[in-house]
Amino acid sequence: MKIGFDHEKYIELQSENILKRVEMFNNKLYLELGGKLFDDFHAARVLPGFHVDAKIEVLKKLKDKLEILFCINASDIEKSKINSNIELTYDMDVLRLIEELRGLGFTCNSVVITLYKGQPSADVFKKKLERMNIKTYLHTFTKGYPTDIDTIVSEEGYGANEYIKTTKPIVVVAAPGPGSGKLATCLSQLYYEHKNNNKAGYAKFETFPIWNLPLKHPVNIAYEAATADLKDINLIDNFHLEKYGVTAVNYNRDLEMFPVLKKILNKITNEDIYSSPTDMGVNMVGDAIIDDEVVKNAAYQEIIRRYYRAMCDYKMGVVDEDIPQRINLLLNEVNSSIEDRKVVVPALEKSEKEGVPAIAIELSDGRIITGKNTKIMSCSASAIINSLKELAGINDKIDLLSPNVLNPMLKMKEEINNNKKKLLSAEDVLLGLSICKVTNPLIDEALSHLDELKHCEAHASHFLPSNDVTLIRKLGMNLTNEAEFYIK
Repeated sequence: MKIGFDHEKYIELQSENILKRVEMFNNKLYLELGGKLFDDFHAARVLPGFHVDAKIEVLKKLKDKLEILFCINASDIEKSKINSNIELTYDMDVLRLIEELRGLGFTCNSVVITLYKGQPSADVFKKKLERMNIKTYLHTFTKGYPTDIDTIVSEEGYGANEYIKTTKPIVVVAAPGPGSGKLATCLSQLYYEHKNNNKAGYAKFETFPIWNLPLKHPVNIAYEAATADLKDINLIDNFHLEKYGVTAVNYNRDLEMFPVLKKILNKITNEDIYSSPTDMGVNMVGDAIIDDEVVKNAAYQEIIRRYYRAMCDYKMGVVDEDIPQRINLLLNEVNSSIEDRKVVVPALEKSEKEGVPAIAIELSDGRIITGKNTKIMSCSASAIINSLKELAGINDKIDLLSPNVLNPMLKMKEEINNNKKKLLSAEDVLLGLSICKVTNPLIDEALSHLDELKHCEAHASHFLPSNDVTLIRKLGMNLTNEAEFYIK
């Protein structure tokens, strides 16, 4: 994988600039965290060299000075809203995040349930948290928001919320997903801090859009594609341009809300802290890009991947047709198309030729390896075995797993599924290989190349079984597929 981003430089710059922001506000900063805390795969894909847990690495540099507070929308608890990346409901994801953060040594003792209206499931979650010794607070809708500033910044507005007790100079305000009430929580805390004569401040820990890249830079366009369902649009920050004469990129929601937010901050602090939405963010990502061509090419591929994902979501009834249409327009904006994804045509040609589902994998050196559904295994399993043999230099005619091994596995799988015919999944086949490698040195050699599949691109001609999708993603491959079901 070609590197286009200096990860270490970013960690240093981002942590240094957060500390500078803390000093601006007399050592008390509420830092709203944008995007994912862990597993930021989007950033890693469009910025090759960026680590998926970069935000955590930044926070580790500041660990002694910070604590982490989580917000969760009561309506999301009531609706059992799911984080689709990990298939966990938002409430369970909060528990997961707290456990992981505590395991890393972070102070993480508080949760705010926002927009609370007496939802029974929110009450149950609150009891669960408190029995785990996690202090839980309830915040309701802010009276007067967003137009009546005097009511918002009063005992009836932010003053009606519970004050959250914090002890560290930096309070990172995070959430399991969008719409969780992070901003309102930060402003409510600022109201109480200034009421108690503490000069606390607010800022955003941001990644996208990258403010000091051009508006139509492919990396920023890729962010629009990733948030197409939220209707996010990148725009020039007119407030920043007017104040400083510098072109900066932000997105529509921040620009629309800035005049209101500026008035609220002024009402709370009695001073104008920020002149633009860009001013509020701490975002040093653009300064750590070391090869613009590499990140551009990575962004092109991400936009194509987002298009395929949107088409699949449309087919499944998750989104309306306007979402893939919007992403297709973004592809046109950067003069790219789905034909620029090298694995698409080989997968489709293989499927058409064989009359069964097929998948193509692009190895790091550009070689394209294909696999198809066979009588005993899925196309994913076939392609992974073929790729490992290619990487290990093993003749394609040599079978790594004999029928003596595969047939009993297949029979057992069918018995478990009430004698319904089932194909061996990619995971089944890898487990079979791992067992047999003890007696077959060729298998051991093939499996030694498994890590080389990380960052490889893959495309399937049809929807894949969910267990194959999970395995491919665990191996670190970037998977897309046609929005087609295989029905025989």
